[in-house]
Amino acid sequence: MNYLLDHPARVASLAAEHVELVAAALALAFAIALPIGLYAARRPHVAGWLLGVLGALYTIPSLALLAVLVRLLGLGMAPIFVALVAYAQFMLARNVVTGINGVDAAQVDAARGAGMSGNQILTRIELPQALPVIVGGIRIAAIASIAIATLGGYVGSGGLGVLIFNGLTLHQPSMIVAGSVSASILAVITDGALRLVERRARLGTS
Repeated sequence: MNYLLDHPARVASLAAEHVELVAAALALAFAIALPIGLYAARRPHVAGWLLGVLGALYTIPSLALLAVLVRLLGLGMAPIFVALVAYAQFMLARNVVTGINGVDAAQVDAARGAGMSGNQILTRIELPQALPVIVGGIRIAAIASIAIATLGGYVGSGGLGVLIFNGLTLHQPSMIVAGSVSASILAVITDGALRLVERRARLGTS
């Protein structure tokens, strides 16, 4: 903990880089996963193999995937950013499918009977009802992304992983602890904030 207490500005700067990386990757990942999830939810015969492919991608060891991406994209922000977007797909798309499929069919039928279009049903009925489950997927993906993003320190992208890998290289346990503890604190804060959003979303649909 000595490094954390002695270098708060350095740790805060790396934590800000970490948050920026994870937030940007999650935003792009969700923009990709939402249409994928909606497509799968509308086509049950496709959902199984599509989620299976995303699940298989998620099981690839992160260091192995990162090594491949470094060969393709070089060092820096790009490989870890692509890895974060790829890993988040399974959790995000799966929860979109689960949330949409969990909407009460009677509400959808009533909206269709009232003359709503497919897009109106999606935006006014299905997505609001599925929102708590979707937020739950975002929460899980965010926590996983915070952990995986520490590998960015290994490929020169910044973030709290810099402290961990520099600590390993320089044999400085205090740096490793500072990076690990800070990443854990970020994960706890993120989990708490998104749990609150998820809880409010559930209250809004009840």
